[in-house]
Amino acid sequence: MTAPAKPATATPAQPADTARRDFIKKGAATATFFSTLGHSGVWAAGSDAPEKAEVKIGFIPLTDCASVVMASVLGFDKKYGVKIVPSKEASWAGVRDKLVNGELDFAHVLYGLVYGVHMGTAGPKKDMAVLMSLNNNGQAITLSKALADKGAVDGPTLAKYMTANKRDYTFAGTFPTGTHAMWMHYWLAAAGINPLSGARLITVPPPQMVANMRIGNMDGFCVGEPWNHRAIMDGVGVTANTTQDLWKDHPEKVLGTTAEFTRKYPNTTRAVMMAVLEASRWIDAGLQNKMKMAETVAQKSYINTGVDAINQRILGRYQNGMGKTWDDPNHMKFFNDGKVNFPYLSDGMWFLTQHKRWGLLKSHPDYLGIAKQINQIDLYRSVAGAMGISVPKDPMRSSKLMDGVVWDGKDPARYADGFAIKA
Repeated sequence: MTAPAKPATATPAQPADTARRDFIKKGAATATFFSTLGHSGVWAAGSDAPEKAEVKIGFIPLTDCASVVMASVLGFDKKYGVKIVPSKEASWAGVRDKLVNGELDFAHVLYGLVYGVHMGTAGPKKDMAVLMSLNNNGQAITLSKALADKGAVDGPTLAKYMTANKRDYTFAGTFPTGTHAMWMHYWLAAAGINPLSGARLITVPPPQMVANMRIGNMDGFCVGEPWNHRAIMDGVGVTANTTQDLWKDHPEKVLGTTAEFTRKYPNTTRAVMMAVLEASRWIDAGLQNKMKMAETVAQKSYINTGVDAINQRILGRYQNGMGKTWDDPNHMKFFNDGKVNFPYLSDGMWFLTQHKRWGLLKSHPDYLGIAKQINQIDLYRSVAGAMGISVPKDPMRSSKLMDGVVWDGKDPARYADGFAIKA
């Protein structure tokens, strides 16, 4: 990897930004920085400055909360005239509830959770907004060491073992409509295991996965890092597949909020997006920054684990707990020259197809129309443009998943109905 342009401890704001930042912090009526966004007219109360001086952003203890945390720790938030207060949450259900009732302004959140709340399939129904993607890749499917010792080490061998050894098998995701539940469903089905009739899927908060596997509560789980690597370190699990094996550069966490918040606080929303985008770019700038990030988020106030559980897989240095090691170029990315953060409409639509596939939606929704409501494409383009970050022209992208099926968003109903294993 190339070395970062600056040491990891460098002050994030350039000297030229100082006066401008001071203006914003003092509540100047028109902050020239925000004027570069190129929107005509006046935004809120006659000012381009953020309407809120402080915002609370919820996060779950996972490596991919890093851009939100580092935006605060490195002071990128203050550079854009707002203070980010990271709020450590116990579960995704808690994040959902606090977003809906306004206790949280934004959240590092599961893509499928945002869509589930908007559709009313994940509890309380409320119009939601995906502002940007926070990361691609970097989750995994972990199987128990007990299963691995008996030869069940991946999807095909697990299916063979389950056929020969009839009993109830339990697998865990982190939220019913969330990414991990959908990866687990997809992975099991790709191996010929019906996740609805041939197994039981339970919900467990990410930091509790390893402890629950240790006491035998599940045979496998899907979760974000560092908990898959932690299971290997603790001798209770093995990595069967990474989620980038399922879908290279797949969408994962997003910066989410309610549609109401973006309407009420447009300048604050832009400021927070800028801070998190700059943190994303900083993390991916080089080895020193990634190691500094790992040291920071490992702390008790964030993930609360040893830095050695984080600092290998963020560099693509993998082991599976069974003697295999490899370097994976498709490891967790936060920026990747701007390719990560664009909120593709097709990404959001994919989660709707899986919600329909598994019976969470009873009928086909207006896939594209809903994605256009939730994913703030125009807003992201304006923010990225002001920061000199390139954006794709096409809000749809095409990918081939692990079972060879291509997803391109062109015929979502046909795609959802086309799987042999479904509800």
